[in-house]
Amino acid sequence: MTTPILAGAEPYFHQGGTDGVLVLHGFTGNPTSMRPLAERFAAAGYSVMLPRLPGHGTTVADMMTTNWDDWSSAALAAYDELATHCSRVVVAGLSMGGGLAALVAERRPVFGVVLINPLVKSPGAELEEGLAQLIDSGVETIDSIGSDVKKEGVVESSYPATPLGCVVSLFAGVKEVEANLHSISAPCLLISSREDHVVTSDNGDALVEHVSGPIERLWLENSYHVATIDNDQELVESSALAFAAKVLA
Repeated sequence: MTTPILAGAEPYFHQGGTDGVLVLHGFTGNPTSMRPLAERFAAAGYSVMLPRLPGHGTTVADMMTTNWDDWSSAALAAYDELATHCSRVVVAGLSMGGGLAALVAERRPVFGVVLINPLVKSPGAELEEGLAQLIDSGVETIDSIGSDVKKEGVVESSYPATPLGCVVSLFAGVKEVEANLHSISAPCLLISSREDHVVTSDNGDALVEHVSGPIERLWLENSYHVATIDNDQELVESSALAFAAKVLA
């Protein structure tokens, strides 16, 4: 029996022009947090693909059966599918979706990358050891990391708990992403919130330091982690669209 998809968490595809944009959501979230950005790209005439990553947008139990290999494979497959419709592709991602966008840029010929509060590195051995100890003691989930939004009245559609096994897999995956950041030669737009309670700003610093292509960093002053639905939503969207237009000109 297929687990029902949460309302609004369905994948999104728009057939537009021959330039495309792949949009990737974050860890324990789903396409709802990225749909407004995807729809802005669609309205501008791009072909747009926003997949629902495996284990997301349904139940925590579903997510606990998936790992980084599933999420990264889905992101690469989505790029490959979009590339059959488009001659040029820009990829955009939030949080883990930013890490996946970086992975796609490391392995596919993208024309630009929009990275919104991206996770591209492990937080370090101390936290990893703490996670391992929790798992060894029988703890399977911790509190939700979702809905880090400053805007009053806005709540992200995300899971009410965070599966620890998935976190361990995520951190292992982004270690590999970090090790290969130097292979990203496409232009990058890095969008960073000054105050982010989920992903630390040194993730963005790593991108600035290691990517080989040109990178521009935009700081957000009035949003937390899920900036795509926060107070700076319009700035995020307009900046991403201007960046795409520039790199695809």
